[in-house]
Amino acid sequence: MRTRTKMALAISLIVWIGFPVLFFFISLNTNEWNYLILSIPGSFTAGFTGLMLTIHHHEKDHQL
Repeated sequence: MRTRTKMALAISLIVWIGFPVLFFFISLNTNEWNYLILSIPGSFTAGFTGLMLTIHHHEKDHQL
């Protein structure tokens, strides 16, 4: 796996999993659960899209 692909995979996973976890702790501390509720759709959409594009690009590189 190339360095750029590894970096893109790490960023996608951070956005997909890390942001909701971060907002969970923020919501837990502030007792405002709207932070978590509003962060989940955007995080999952951006993270999952980035993950699928990264996997597609990784498979494309191995076909050549």
